[in-house]
Amino acid sequence: MIRLSGLKLPLDHVADAVPAAICDRLGLEPAALRGFTLVRRGNDARRRNAIQIVYTFDLDVADEAAILARFADDHDVRPTPDTRYRFVAQAPQGWTGKRPVVIGAGPCGLFAGLILAQMGFRPIILDRGKVVRERTKDTWGLWRRGELNPDSNVQFGEGGAGTFSDGKLYCRVKDPRFLGRKVLEEFVAAGAPDDILWEAHPHIGTFRLVSMVESMRRQIEALGGEYRWQHRVDDLVLDPDGEGGKQLRGVVLHDGSVIETDHVVLAIGHSARPTFEMLHSRGVHMEAKPFSIGVRIEHPQGWIDRARYGKCAGHPDLGAAAYSLAHHCGNGRTVYSFCMCPGGRVVAATSEEGRVVTNGMSQYSRAEFNANSGLVVGIEPERDYPGGPLAGIDFQRHWESAAYVAGGSSYHAPGQTVGDFLAGRASTALGSVEPSYKPGVTPTDLSHCLPVFVIDAFREALPVFGRQIAGYDHPDAVMTGVETRTSSPVRITRGRDFQSLNVAGLYPAGEGAGYAGGILSAAIDGIKVAEALAIAIMAR
Repeated sequence: MIRLSGLKLPLDHVADAVPAAICDRLGLEPAALRGFTLVRRGNDARRRNAIQIVYTFDLDVADEAAILARFADDHDVRPTPDTRYRFVAQAPQGWTGKRPVVIGAGPCGLFAGLILAQMGFRPIILDRGKVVRERTKDTWGLWRRGELNPDSNVQFGEGGAGTFSDGKLYCRVKDPRFLGRKVLEEFVAAGAPDDILWEAHPHIGTFRLVSMVESMRRQIEALGGEYRWQHRVDDLVLDPDGEGGKQLRGVVLHDGSVIETDHVVLAIGHSARPTFEMLHSRGVHMEAKPFSIGVRIEHPQGWIDRARYGKCAGHPDLGAAAYSLAHHCGNGRTVYSFCMCPGGRVVAATSEEGRVVTNGMSQYSRAEFNANSGLVVGIEPERDYPGGPLAGIDFQRHWESAAYVAGGSSYHAPGQTVGDFLAGRASTALGSVEPSYKPGVTPTDLSHCLPVFVIDAFREALPVFGRQIAGYDHPDAVMTGVETRTSSPVRITRGRDFQSLNVAGLYPAGEGAGYAGGILSAAIDGIKVAEALAIAIMAR
C-alpha cells in the first residue's frame, strides 16, 4: 500500500471530494484507486477564515510500484510502514521464575504490566492508592469538601495523574518502532473511541479513562498478572554485586512485609516524594532535573475559538480550539503554555497536606465553558534550586505551602485577575470570568506564591500573548496558583539497558524517573522498560 500525507481539502468538503482529491494529487484514473483508509486527520488554521482539513491516507492502488517510482522525490508519497507490534521475548510455558514487580499503576506502570503479562511473566503491580472508582471518590472529597487523602488523590491510584487530565495522547517522542500505535490500539481495545487512531491531536478525557484502565486491569489479571492496592513500597532489599554496585533482591512494603524479586519497574510518577527520598537514602543514583512552575490561566472557551478559528468558530469538525504559546523574556526566562485543556476545568492536584497544587483536565466532549492552560516558566537546578538531587522537591513544597496560606489555608487556591496582576495590585474580587477550580478560589496577590523572576516574566509575556490571541490578557481573565507538578524534579539515572546505573534489577521508568512527559510518552517508556526487563529475565 501507499501512504499519502498532507492532502488538504476545504473545511466543508463533501465526502465524495476525498477520492477525487487523491486521484488528482497522484494523477490517477478513478478506477486505479481501489480503496483508502484514513490514517490521520488534522487542520490547518493559519488562515482562520479559510481553514483546511489535512489528511493522511493509506491507499490500495493499481500499479503501486510505478506510482512510488514516479513520486520517489516526494516525501508525502511513500510505502505504508509496517506498524505491527512484535514482542521481543516470551516466557516459556509454565514459567516459574521470580515474578517481576511494577511499582505504580499510572500509564507507564500500566503498559509495563500489560506487556509483561502479554509476554507471560505474570507481573505483580503495586500502588499506594486505590482502584480507580474508589480513588475518584477520594479525589472528589478534596474538590467538594476540602478533604485530602494523601494516598488516594489526583496523583496516586489506578491510572496515575493522567486519569484526571485532558487525556492527551500525543507527544514529541521519536517512535521508529511505532510503539505509540501499540498504545493507541490497546486503548481502543479497552473502550477508547476509534478516532484516537487518526486524529492529529487525540484525547480521551477523564470519564472514558476510568473505564479503560479498569478494562486493561482485567486483561492483565486474566493473563496472570496481579494487582495489590494500598501497598506502599518503603524500602528496597539490596545486596552488594561485587563490583561496587548493588543487586536488587526485593521490595519492603509499608507493613514490613517483603516481596522477593530480582526485577522491579519503578513507575512511581512525578509526585512520589517519599519514594524519591527513600531511593536517595539507599544510594540509588539520581540527579536534580529541570521543570517548570507557574499558574493556570482561564478564559471563556469562546474567546479562544474566535481567536483561533475566526468565522469558523463552533464548526463541529473543529471542536474546541487549543493554543500553544511561548515568549523569551528580557530576564532570560521563557514563559510558555503547558498542558492546554480546551473546554475543561482547573483541578486541585495536591498530594500533601497543607499545600495547594493546580492542574487542568477535561472530558472527551471538551464542552465546559472555560479554556485553561498552564502558564509556566522553565527553571533549572544550577540556577534556581542548587543543593542536591532532592532540592527541587523542597522548592516545589515551598511555593505549594505559600499558595495554601494565600488561599486561606483551606485548600482554596489563590487567584488573581490578569488586570490586577499586570497593575501590581491584589485582587479583592473576580470579574466576568468565573474560575472553575474547586473547592474554591480566594482573590489575592499571586506575587506571594511565586518567585519574583516568574512574576516579572509573566508581566512581560501576557501582553505579548494578548497580541497573538485576542483577549488573552483581558483584565477579567483569571490566574490560579500554583502549577508546580509539570514534570518530575528528579531523574533516576539509567543505562542503555534501562537499569539503574548502580542498582542491577531496578528499572526507572516514565515521568517520575524523568524519562517521559504525558500519557503517551510514559506508556511508550513503560513498553520499552518491560521489553528490556523481559530480555534480562530470559538471558539468565
